Amino acid sequence: MVVARQLVKLHFHLISQIITALADIFIHGRYADKVIERTMKAHPKWGARDRRLFAESVYDNVRWWRWNWHLAGLPDAECLQKELYTEQRFWLVWAAYWINQTGEIPQFVECHGVSVESVRQQREKEVASAVKYSVPDWMYEYGLQEFGPEWSSILEALNEPADVFLRANTLKHSVEDLQQALATEGVESSRVTGVTDALKLSQRRNIFTSPLFREGWFEVQDASSQLVSPFLQVEPGMRVIDACAGAGGKTLHLAALMKNKGRIISMDVHQRKLDELSRRARRNGVGNMETRLIEGSKSIKRLSRSADRVLLDVPCSGMGVLRRNPDAKWKLSIEEIVRLQTLQGEILRSHSRMVKPGGKLVYATCSVLPGENEKQVQSFLAEHGEEWTLEDQMHLRPEREGFDGFYAARLVRSETASAETPAESDQKE
Repeated sequence: MVVARQLVKLHFHLISQIITALADIFIHGRYADKVIERTMKAHPKWGARDRRLFAESVYDNVRWWRWNWHLAGLPDAECLQKELYTEQRFWLVWAAYWINQTGEIPQFVECHGVSVESVRQQREKEVASAVKYSVPDWMYEYGLQEFGPEWSSILEALNEPADVFLRANTLKHSVEDLQQALATEGVESSRVTGVTDALKLSQRRNIFTSPLFREGWFEVQDASSQLVSPFLQVEPGMRVIDACAGAGGKTLHLAALMKNKGRIISMDVHQRKLDELSRRARRNGVGNMETRLIEGSKSIKRLSRSADRVLLDVPCSGMGVLRRNPDAKWKLSIEEIVRLQTLQGEILRSHSRMVKPGGKLVYATCSVLPGENEKQVQSFLAEHGEEWTLEDQMHLRPEREGFDGFYAARLVRSETASAETPAESDQKE
């Protein structure tokens, strides 16, 4: 389908930077967002139009890499063989993308060999579903086994660019105050039904340059992600552990929900992520949080039965957030999913020890795959159902809610949970 666009004058230097970025991503395995960020910093004189064209072109080509490769008339069998990538092929893929989007033929010699007619012919050919939805063969087949006919609509939604959602930092200002302050900067937004502190931007823009961001008025966080922390049912004064905190978006949300009262222990295996969380916490005005590096099983044992609430936002495939991380589908493998499922089960079993009898735990992922979600919870309850019960769970899907794909299950530990095991009592804090 050709998307109508206003005629755009293309500059060779800008398009060559798109080609270089695609090579960095597909040949050298670099993350798309980091490549875009680095290139933007290297070209501070680019105007808003050029920056938008660059970012959109890179993301669109990463998202639709296999389909654009097909439109360029290149052999599908070679689509993911990086040893067969050449600069000329990157140019042809980009040219096919541009023609498909605009109907215009790029006037660069590097694009010779692709035409409006050749793209039309390729577009009308019957192709495998994995080519049509621009995913690896294994991913299409895996999802088909998990979801059946629903998989097609899920993939369609995952191939849409993600909207930009903000979470108002209610430690400083209300969502209404934030919306009004953004409007004075010319940033239009709308409230999000069912997500209390969320705003959806009317247009994509670099919101990180806003003085409001620097002053801690908001965080950029998808609407689905914003539903996870409230699902934990925290209250001011509680002792809460965010055990897979990462850079801490959900920790910051928990602090706001707790009104800076009580205690949050944010844990991760990467010190650099915890350092970033500390920096963000200062900007947000969070004062009830401390960070702890997980250095082994003893880090968990020391906190045995100590928390009213535990959040486990576990490492996952990211199959629910491909809209904002489209390069992940080309880096992922079935072997990695199996490894992650094993790790998820281990984390759920070991970290659940930190919950007090009568306390609650939320197991969450940004995946849509049942094997990472409800099947993990079912397996855990099959082993520990005598002292844990499933209170509630939520499945958030991009084709239904229009947000990222997320899963969360809230488990309650029995008030009469069995006496501490030696592993739990060892070096307890």
